Parts: sequence; C-alpha cells; structure tokens
Amino acid sequence: MTGRGDAEYLDYEVVDVFASRAYAGNPLAVVLDADELTTEQCQALANEFHLSETSFLCAPTQEGANSGADYKVRIFTPYAELPFAGHPSVGAAHTLVRAGRLAAGTVHQECGAGVLPIEVDDGGATLTGGRPTLEDGPDPAVLAEAMGLSAADAVGLPAHVAGCGLPFAYLAVRREVVDEARPDPAALGGLGVGEGVSVLCWDAGSSTAYARVFANDLEWGEDPATGSAALGTGVWLVANGLVAPQATSSYTIRQGEWMGRPSLLSCTVTAEGGAAVSATVQGAVVPVAAGRIRVPW
Repeated sequence: MTGRGDAEYLDYEVVDVFASRAYAGNPLAVVLDADELTTEQCQALANEFHLSETSFLCAPTQEGANSGADYKVRIFTPYAELPFAGHPSVGAAHTLVRAGRLAAGTVHQECGAGVLPIEVDDGGATLTGGRPTLEDGPDPAVLAEAMGLSAADAVGLPAHVAGCGLPFAYLAVRREVVDEARPDPAALGGLGVGEGVSVLCWDAGSSTAYARVFANDLEWGEDPATGSAALGTGVWLVANGLVAPQATSSYTIRQGEWMGRPSLLSCTVTAEGGAAVSATVQGAVVPVAAGRIRVPW
C-alpha cells in the first residue's frame, strides 16, 4: 500500500463500524501506507488516537498465487497488537475500496489469523472469520460473580471459550441484568476467558443476542461493537444447540447500546455434525473524519 507523499506524515481516516449512522457503532482509525512503521511507531500512533483499535494498512507479505492477499493489516489497541479483530478488518477493507485503492467485491486481507476473505460493497463489508475454536470455559456462576452479577443471574448455559480468530468467553444471563455487568479484573485474571467476556442474553424468536463485551486488551473496558466476539457467538450458539446443528443459520448481535453507541452486527454460522465450521459478520461502515498525522520519532 505505497504512495506516501511526505515521509514525515501519514494519511488516516476515522470510520464508524457496525453503525447505521455517524457517531454510533465502533470508531476505528485507519492509517494508510504504513509499510515503513515499526511496531513501536504503530503502538505510539494507536495510543495517540486512543480508540479501541487502529488499523495500519501495508502491502501483503504473503504474495503469490497461493496466498492471494491484496493487503496486510496490523491491528493495535492503545496497549497491544492483536493478530485479528473484527471491526478493524471490516473498517479497513471498506476504507480501501471507498478510497479507490481496491475494487469492490471480495478482497483478501493478510493478518495474524491468516488470509481472510472480506466482501465489500458500498455500505459496508462482510468478514469471514478464521477456523472456529471451542474450549471449556469457567463455571458460569463463578464467571457471573467476576462480572459483578450473582450466580443466580446465569441461565444455566455453559460459558464456553469460543472464537474464529480471537477467543472469548460467553456468559448467558437474564436480559434484565445484562446492563448491570461490571468486570472485576482481579477476579477475571485466573478464570481462563480468552481475550474477554461477552455477557449476553439470547432471544430465540428473533435470533438476536443483546450483548456487552469486555476485553482484556482494553484493560477490561467495554467495547461498543466486537466483530471477533460476534463470530465466536456463532460457535457458542452451535455448541449449545441454540441454532441448527447441520445448516447455515443467521443471527444478529445488538451491542453498544448501554454506551450510547448502538451497533448492529449481522452474522451467519455454518455447522456440520453439531460443530461450527465457519462464521461471518457483516456491518455498515460510515466515514467521519480524515487527516494527516505525524510519524512518531
């Protein structure tokens, strides 16, 4: 992704992802032409933007017919680099297409989770996650208490640690207590919850989960829209028999409402033999700002 005109500055955009309007969803900074940045420089810029994540766009390193990558993205929170995340992937792909650097349709993103296809149209993008993973998680009653709730608030479903690139623990609770969740970092430290915890309630009638997601890499802060956790939700749904065991099922995640940044993540999960084999997450992307930022040091 070359083309930088001034070595002292880089172009960037800020977009809202999984949002139907500006100032909703999850904000993302997208830094263009970041090939020459060191890890330390990326981290300094991510801390300067101080959004939940910043995407740095580079030329692919896995070029060739067997790879098919169109670009590489490095994803940073203000505190650490991630191998993969959902809203930084969706937002980055859509920004490249909207800027005319790639054609609409299927683009292929290289990241720490491999080369992933993303379908981009005018309004947003659909991300196919990596290989589904599923592990036993903590006792739901213990996890509920670590999230500031009572053991009785859990509804009896296992708190599996599931993911399609980044694993999260899923705590199903009564709808009326979702907004009362408050993570206790000390209590969560030894529970084995992967990258974070999704506190959710599932409505089978509408195939919708109302969720709040708290991420360890955000120092247990709340995330307004989490594509990676939305993908893992599908793996968790299949494991608990809440969607078809041998079909592709659609489901929706409502997130960010408690924070005043309502987000909508439209997802599918494909299952074979009672286990998830793939998942997708789709959302809108709305541009809100553009500018130039000085390269650190």
